[in-house]
Amino acid sequence: MSISVCLNLLSVATVPYCGVAEELMKQMTTIFNFDSTSDSRRWPATNDGVMGGLSEGRAEITRDGVLRFSGRVSLENNGGFSSIRSGPAERDLSAYDGILIRVRGDGKRYALNLRTDVQIRAGSYRVKFDTKADEWLEIFLPFADFRATSFGVELPDAPPLDPRKIRSFGFLISDKQAGPFTVDVDWIKAASRQQS
Repeated sequence: MSISVCLNLLSVATVPYCGVAEELMKQMTTIFNFDSTSDSRRWPATNDGVMGGLSEGRAEITRDGVLRFSGRVSLENNGGFSSIRSGPAERDLSAYDGILIRVRGDGKRYALNLRTDVQIRAGSYRVKFDTKADEWLEIFLPFADFRATSFGVELPDAPPLDPRKIRSFGFLISDKQAGPFTVDVDWIKAASRQQS
């Protein structure tokens, strides 16, 4: 799977996806800005308990206006993942190159999941990204890097992500990262990069 590795926010984006600041984007539109605590009920969790695992995860909108995805990953009973996702809403994002997120993590690796009208059993279109502990990062995730994934396995024969038909957004932690986790999401935007 694709993995985006970020540098410091003040860096110039000379490496793909790294240190991307808003001014490096030629156009953007905000999809989520988490300015209402009532929005937390729109991000239900799906944990490995659906397969007998013991991981726990939840979403909440904090008083600071960020989406907090937190919990604990357990590898017991063949578990190992926790996820949240937004409520369904069709969006045509074909005018953009990808998704720009502002996140503050704990040094662990997460994934952004996008669901479309393509039915993928226990899966989605997914791209991974790394966080730095207690640091805000802006991370650009190109649509071209998202891969159809089912049960954590890429599906090479699936059609590519169609940004005209995005129906939900989600975050996932997996990859045997046992223990507590927390990632804050300040906002999610559709964006296009300036041409170099």
